[in-house]
Amino acid sequence: MITGPPYPDTSEAIIVAVRTLLRKAAADLSRTCDPTDPGAAQDALEQHLRQRRRLATEPPVEFTATLDLCLSAADQSAVGALLEAQRAQAVADILRRQSTQALAAELADPAAVLARWADQDRADWSKPPHSEAEKLSAVFAQYRPAHERTLDHEVLEVVRDFLASFPHLSQKQVLYSFVAGGMDHANRPQHAAKARALLNGHAAPAPDGET
Repeated sequence: MITGPPYPDTSEAIIVAVRTLLRKAAADLSRTCDPTDPGAAQDALEQHLRQRRRLATEPPVEFTATLDLCLSAADQSAVGALLEAQRAQAVADILRRQSTQALAAELADPAAVLARWADQDRADWSKPPHSEAEKLSAVFAQYRPAHERTLDHEVLEVVRDFLASFPHLSQKQVLYSFVAGGMDHANRPQHAAKARALLNGHAAPAPDGET
């Protein structure tokens, strides 16, 4: 839509100028649009071209525009092929990640590593790879998916390693009591109660004859 006084002698020039300006505006914005989402591109371009613009004439000519975006048959075919390839790649990536995570979780146990070794046709039962199995399982135990590579998870790993360095149950009980006390001090009574419940659930059994 063009507003302004009539220009009988230069109407064609004005139309060309308007088209040129609108095409440039549409081309500049289209570079930021996703070619696989024509609907979103239609909305973005239409909103952009709906803004009122002005030609540097005297008096000035103001205009707005609407847009009906459509793709050629060749472009539609290309977009369809691209979307299909993206979907196939996404499925393949998910399956690969699931397989990797499942395998890593399984082989984090030395027994699972030895079971894999035993499944080999030429497994030498006179020389089972105990030390190698433990080394391999330690490597797999350190594997973490991307969503678990956060500071919280890293802190948990440090705490888990610290607790594991105290092998005796009595030592662990003292440490767990400290943890529960720290939770109380931090005004987290519910967490402290859960920690004490875990501690009581793993308490050492009473000697024979005692209750």
